[in-house]
Amino acid sequence: MIDASEILSARILIVDDQEANVQLLLQLLQGAGYTGVTSTMKPEEVCDLHRQNNYDLILLDLQMPVMDGFQVMEGLKNSTTDAYLPVIVLTAQPGHKLRALQAGAKDFVSKPFDLVEVKTRIHNMLEVRLLYKRLADFNKILEQTVLERTAELRESEARYRSLTELASDWYWEQDENGVFTKVSGPVLEMLGFQAEGAVASADAWDETEREALRTTIAAREPFLDFAFHRVNADSTRKKFKVSGEPMFSANGRFLGYRGIGVEVLDAT
Repeated sequence: MIDASEILSARILIVDDQEANVQLLLQLLQGAGYTGVTSTMKPEEVCDLHRQNNYDLILLDLQMPVMDGFQVMEGLKNSTTDAYLPVIVLTAQPGHKLRALQAGAKDFVSKPFDLVEVKTRIHNMLEVRLLYKRLADFNKILEQTVLERTAELRESEARYRSLTELASDWYWEQDENGVFTKVSGPVLEMLGFQAEGAVASADAWDETEREALRTTIAAREPFLDFAFHRVNADSTRKKFKVSGEPMFSANGRFLGYRGIGVEVLDAT
């Protein structure tokens, strides 16, 4: 809820070309305890004043020379990014009320003024306006928090990738359908896949080990330091170790696999 002190300290602008109306509204609002009330008898100044002061409420007469209230509202809509136009129109013409609401006004007060009605409509309008501004501020904070958390997650992921690269010879990821989405190193060769356009290698991988790893992945089981051997074309033998884990969403849906691998030096 909005505190009464917030309402009474709201910024209010009275716009009327009749000094008697301006003085009446000033006395009414100041007598009710409002402390942020100003006025102008020049409607052409309203847009600049609102840009400078960001009023919480504008009490706007419709029948004025130079610029009428409808022109002022059009100017306000074109000169501010605020989607909420905080305007109560003042009019003695019943036919203008609907047109004013269609033009963007949020409420209206009929002339001659009913002072109780004026105070009630102003209070209610300010309460809604301040709640709207509070919600807008909250949304900005929420948006900034999301941006900050997203940046933190990206930085954390970048650190993870960097540490993974330093601690292993390659990294790999598969989606839920077994399609490799990220690959560095000989993972595809280990599992018997050949990249499109690549020349078949003369190196020989252990088929029994290949099948065992495929079975483990199909069962969505994690594995640590799974040993893989390769006999190179020159008859030398190399050993690799690969580790992997299944990935799941927060609701338990299988997303795929990720893992790392290293070459074991001086293998027998």
